[in-house]
Amino acid sequence: MTDPVQSLDDAELHGVPLLRVDAVVKRFGGFMAVDRLSLDVRAGEFFALLGPSGCGKTTLLRMLAGFETPDSGRILLNGTDIAAVPPHQRPVNMMFQNYALFPHLTVRDNIAFGLKRAGLPRAEIAARVAEMVALVRLEGMEKRKPDQLSGGQRQRVALARSLARRPQLLLLDEPLAALDKKLRENTQFELTQLQRRLGTTFIIVTHDQEEAMTMADRIGVMEAGRLEQVATPRQLYEAPNSRWVAEFVGGINILEGQIESRDAGRMTIAARDAGHVIAAEPLHCLTKNDICVAIRPEKIRLSKRPPASDAGHAAVINRLEGIIIGVNYLGGQTTYQVKLDGGAVLRVSVANMARLDVDAYNVTQRVVAWFTPDDCVVLDQ
Repeated sequence: MTDPVQSLDDAELHGVPLLRVDAVVKRFGGFMAVDRLSLDVRAGEFFALLGPSGCGKTTLLRMLAGFETPDSGRILLNGTDIAAVPPHQRPVNMMFQNYALFPHLTVRDNIAFGLKRAGLPRAEIAARVAEMVALVRLEGMEKRKPDQLSGGQRQRVALARSLARRPQLLLLDEPLAALDKKLRENTQFELTQLQRRLGTTFIIVTHDQEEAMTMADRIGVMEAGRLEQVATPRQLYEAPNSRWVAEFVGGINILEGQIESRDAGRMTIAARDAGHVIAAEPLHCLTKNDICVAIRPEKIRLSKRPPASDAGHAAVINRLEGIIIGVNYLGGQTTYQVKLDGGAVLRVSVANMARLDVDAYNVTQRVVAWFTPDDCVVLDQ
């Protein structure tokens, strides 16, 4: 069995991705669904396409599967252009959102369906089906039909059928959307474990940010048919390359303003409705003086009085005073809305470390919201 880590290392060593999408364009009438999109996906990688409805991610997935044909551009799999190759002739399988199981067939026959169409010998089909049943832990259910299975079990049958032909690339179109929250979380873990065991390259389409962050090695964020950023989950969250990506991925506070000065790797920003904010110099180039400071809610700390600091640290902590105007208890954390004296409202997430609300803040309570320059991401407006 292929080691997925080794597959990634080999792909990087040889510099050739398993999948290369090269300047692909797809229009539907006057609508540009995919706009000169280019993307490399490595062998053994779990890759997520993340974006809002209508951004083009499912259209791209359907072109990879062969159900749509690009108007221009190339789709290279192992260096071979497959853009014009019919779906059944590609070493690619797709698992659909509704699972598309045959209601009149048993679990065994659903899994075997593609193998029979491929003309495999009966003994090999039986062995492959048994392997898939064990892989997705459906032993004892081989004779059941889809209406005798739970949603999670049907999802496993669809996955087993998709993997039975041992594709080089497995495409998953929002495969967990029909599952309830608890089952979805469990299935996310199982799917990532299965992918690592098999070493098969997975590409999942989802609009669920948490799902993409939990499962994927890398994420491509799409908007209006284009890739806005491709990065690991941590890079995407901690270092978004644009205001749009920062606002789309996770919760964020945005303070707009202008750069006043720059010195020793830090910049002082006059933020509208918030006062002066000191931020670390960004790694990327800013194109204008009108910028925004992005701060994740969990990066901001609250206290009833300014944090103690010695002279060496006093200049590198931002302190913004305000009043609590909203409290949302969410179990593991509490989210506070803090209206600053300048008028801006910050959202602050605080982990609940104690069982009782001994450390909680109340509406109308005066607080200091504080954070460091390194907690800030500076982006063009």
